[in-house]
Order: sequence, then C-alpha cells, then structure tokens
Amino acid sequence: MQIDFEENYILENDLVKLRPLEISDFEHLLEYSTNEPELWRFNSGGANGEKNLEKYIANAVQQRKEEKEYPFIVFDKRKNKFVGSTRFYAFKTLNNTVDLGYTWYGKQTHGDGTNKNCKYLMLEFAFEKIGVERVGFAASNLNERSINAMKSIGCKVEGVFRNYCLDNYGNRIDAIFLSILKDEWFENVKSDLKNKLTKYSEKITKW
Repeated sequence: MQIDFEENYILENDLVKLRPLEISDFEHLLEYSTNEPELWRFNSGGANGEKNLEKYIANAVQQRKEEKEYPFIVFDKRKNKFVGSTRFYAFKTLNNTVDLGYTWYGKQTHGDGTNKNCKYLMLEFAFEKIGVERVGFAASNLNERSINAMKSIGCKVEGVFRNYCLDNYGNRIDAIFLSILKDEWFENVKSDLKNKLTKYSEKITKW
C-alpha cells in the first residue's frame, strides 16, 4: 500500500470531483446537515445539525492528520455545487486492505449516478494507485438504499454482524459487510461499472 496522507489527492472525471475535506468546507455542507435529517438516520456520529457537522468535519480532518482516514468532499460538476462527502478508512498496511465509507450525498443526487462515479474513481485509486488487495464496505442491515447501491457497483456480501453498532438514535443495529477484491476489479467490476457510467454520460449529452 502506497499512500501519502500529506498529499492532496484529486479524483475527478467529467461529472464529479473529489478533493480532500477541509475545515472550511463547513459552509459547503451545512445545507445537508440542517435540511436533510433523514441522511443521518443510520449513522452514529452523523453530521446532523451545525454543531455535529463541525465535530464531524473536525474529526475527519484530524483522522487524516493521524494517518487513519482520508476524507473527501464531493463536487458535482453538473450542479456546480458540493453535494456530499466520502472517505477511505481502516487502512491495514500489513494486510494491504482499506475500507470505503462514511459516504453521504444530498438527496438531490440520489439515483443520478453521482455515487457510481465517485465509487469508480475511489476504487480505481485504491486498486491502481495505492495498490490494495481488498476494499471493504459496511452499512446498517436496515439501510436498503445503501446496500443496493453497494451491490450495484459490484460488491459481494460477506455476512452480517449482529447487534454490531449504534444508529443515530442510540439503538443497537446489525451491520452488513461487503467487499471487492483486486482480482474482481480487474476481471469484471471495473468494466461493468464503467459501462454504467457511460449510460449516465449519454443522458447528460442528450440534455
């Protein structure tokens, strides 16, 4: 695994741009924190409300400084605005693996290809830039939207950990775990996902 936490990686294509999350991004994300409480239903330690958003961003930036996580803010080029955040975390140097998560987008992006475009760029970075062997994913077992989204990009379900963590209301929940392996990425996941992205690009061209 070869990642430099001090380097400001930029991941982008024609539709989205991911850059490192910064403290000053508070203003860019505030509307989602205060106006879309449903985004945080399944997330313990979510960014709902101004104070929680401040803590959320500060913690993410600190985790990067400690070389534990690498958070991004997501810019949608079609809408010309910032629409959410995502990150790499749980770096395991010995095992050469990383997890991808803490992902959320404003509801205006749901179903428009933003997530798939971001995931493509991040998976390409993980497998082809820093050279990991496995990218892991996890979600509340009740979060059907998130689970379906992960399956749609090629993730395979590994299992469910019962009573694993807390939701945003302090309730204990089961968590589902999924992954994509390096061999799977190069064999079919990359090409399948790229084909799906092409369809979104064609829709934009028609507009």
